[in-house]
Amino acid sequence: MNEPTSRALLERLIGFATVSRDSNLELIDFIREYLAGFGVASELFHNAEGTKANLFATIGPTDRGGVVLSGHTDVVPVDGQAWTVDPFRLTERDGRLYGRGTADMKGFIACVLAAVPSLVERPLQVPVHLAFSYDEEVGCIGVRSMLAELEKRPHKPTLCLIGEPTELKPVLGHKGKLAMRCEVHGAACHSAYAPYGVNAIEYAARLIGHLGDIGARLAQPEHHDARFDPPFSTVQTGVIKGGRALNIVPAECEFDFEVRALPGFDAQSVADELQSYAAEQLLPKMQAVSAASDIRLHALSAYPGLATPPESEAARLLTRLCGSSDFGTVAFGTEGGLFDGAGIPTVVCGPGSMDQGHKPDEFVSVEQLNGCDAMLQRLADYLCDPA
Repeated sequence: MNEPTSRALLERLIGFATVSRDSNLELIDFIREYLAGFGVASELFHNAEGTKANLFATIGPTDRGGVVLSGHTDVVPVDGQAWTVDPFRLTERDGRLYGRGTADMKGFIACVLAAVPSLVERPLQVPVHLAFSYDEEVGCIGVRSMLAELEKRPHKPTLCLIGEPTELKPVLGHKGKLAMRCEVHGAACHSAYAPYGVNAIEYAARLIGHLGDIGARLAQPEHHDARFDPPFSTVQTGVIKGGRALNIVPAECEFDFEVRALPGFDAQSVADELQSYAAEQLLPKMQAVSAASDIRLHALSAYPGLATPPESEAARLLTRLCGSSDFGTVAFGTEGGLFDGAGIPTVVCGPGSMDQGHKPDEFVSVEQLNGCDAMLQRLADYLCDPA
């Protein structure tokens, strides 16, 4: 493939059905071979099973930091969604490019790959690094092994641009997330003798109610940060399972809840408060009936929020790329907090809108793709002359 366009590359990328539950290696192999065709070497960081991989590559000098262009290769499932086009085959209609991942976020990856020939040819004074990860959609899991390695290197990248869909608007922040599972173990008996059992569903309901109280407290004005929408940390329960029959007091119930935390708020404090409530208010009553009763919490996934200062070098570069200092935030999470936590200041800007992400007939407009191509050319100018 000789210097293809971002559209042509997006068509290839969409053809790889890299749903998080499946492997991304075919896509990674395609990218690796593509980069090699322009003389760019890359390295892989596999998961423990060897079924998925992150890819990292550098263009330009290797004796200094540089700018990371970061994107995740996995996409969310299409199961049960009413698509009018094949989700894994690019379809163009009225200036829109449809397919799973077009917005979130293979459109950005396609633009980055389309910029590679120009980046290779130009006299870069500052290197650019390509970092493509797996399993972002299931808790920003995959990128962590790659970041752990980058932290050890003598010339760690100095900036990171994550190309999540922001309609090419400059974004400096997002909330963090903690996802938890709570398992309630009671004691079963015939429902005619309900007081002699421990109803796990009823105790789970009390726990969920307490989470609601915590969420209401966090929503009070003194906890607001007007940069975000909603402007406070949120708590919600999304899944609950329990019970076998109406005439059996349920011995088991479990539910999953999440905290979407403003930067600076400790999401774990919500889980800790729930655990204390369980230990002090509920377990004594449960164990008075059945000593085997228990309430256990464990984390499903977590990633930190992001709040890059508007006066930072990363923000100044973003202004140069976007032509705007009207910085915003996004409600969804990214790998940005992890990059930032690894000592790599991070900003977010990419083509498309998350309004289309995760939905049937996901799309990115041709105009947005072209705009991202132009943004990356401005980045190339900066890398050649960073003054």
